[in-house]
Amino acid sequence: MPNDLPDMRASHEDRDRVVEALRVAGGDGRLSAEELETRVESALNARTLGELAALTTDLPTAPGTKEVLVIRQGGGKYVQDGRWPVPSRIELRTQLCRVTLDFTQAVITSNVLRIDADMVHGKLFIVSSPGMVIDTSGLNLTFSKLKIRSRDFAADARLHVELAGTLLHAKVVERRPRR
Repeated sequence: MPNDLPDMRASHEDRDRVVEALRVAGGDGRLSAEELETRVESALNARTLGELAALTTDLPTAPGTKEVLVIRQGGGKYVQDGRWPVPSRIELRTQLCRVTLDFTQAVITSNVLRIDADMVHGKLFIVSSPGMVIDTSGLNLTFSKLKIRSRDFAADARLHVELAGTLLHAKVVERRPRR
């Protein structure tokens, strides 16, 4: 959630993301049942991103998530979809592999996700969600292709994905969610 835009109106997705983070914190024992109930009610009634941010400032940035998700695979498929907690960094080390990262229902608690890729003969499919921007300027491409739609690097992006690393005979494709 952008901390630099506290007066921006919150969306239903923003509220849902904070409620999910609060529920995870409650499940981890970081919040009492009464405090969880109070904060969830405040999140559902919040009008701005600043009001939502205040509800999670004393909690870890991504409760219940790993700092780094490491994907190492040779051949086959790797799919991350549904309600999964998005870490601040993903290490992608694949060979002859098809990887799908679906962000449509993901629990996003940070503004920036860095994906460090080392892909050989593979494909990375990113199923984007509204307000998501993908920056591929850090990629070194050798006989590889990019099909990225979200190149508008708006300052108010909900999630800024930074792709960096090396692709050899690989392809990165951004897809819109199915309706």
